[in-house]
Amino acid sequence: MNHELPQRRTMKAELPQRRTLHHAPPTWVANGSLFFVTICAETRGVNSLCTDPTGPRLLDSARDYQERQTWWLKLFLLMPDHLHMLVGFPADRAMATVIRAWKSYQTRALGVRWQSGFFDHRLRSDESEDAKTEYIRMNPVRAGLVARTEDWRFVWPVPRAGDGSSGTTRPTD
Repeated sequence: MNHELPQRRTMKAELPQRRTLHHAPPTWVANGSLFFVTICAETRGVNSLCTDPTGPRLLDSARDYQERQTWWLKLFLLMPDHLHMLVGFPADRAMATVIRAWKSYQTRALGVRWQSGFFDHRLRSDESEDAKTEYIRMNPVRAGLVARTEDWRFVWPVPRAGDGSSGTTRPTD
């Protein structure tokens, strides 16, 4: 009779393994296409991103990438353990390379630790863009962090009052 206890499985072994996603857009996707991107902090459920000075510095870094035209941001919003952005990329810059470099810099500069990879979805219509903008802007409200979207300070660009705009436009060919 065997009285050995079964070995306890580690938490990682119990979690489903995600497929590796290939982030290169197909060649037929137009330059300047907009993507909905989500990047998660390594530890979910812990406020790693919306603290001082981390949150403002992440926003400054996103704005810097925008100003250098490394990416074209429509919207960038931090949540405590993840971020969302609506973003386009120049034809000569691969999405995966740009995001990997940005995450790596944040790890070195701020000590932010990220989950590997990211989620992306190419937006195919203005309706999709409007729906994703609303989804992203409502995220802090749904999470109970603020009562109104305009009260969330970890967002760039800050929407202009009354026009529903999230600000920045991107170049198109």
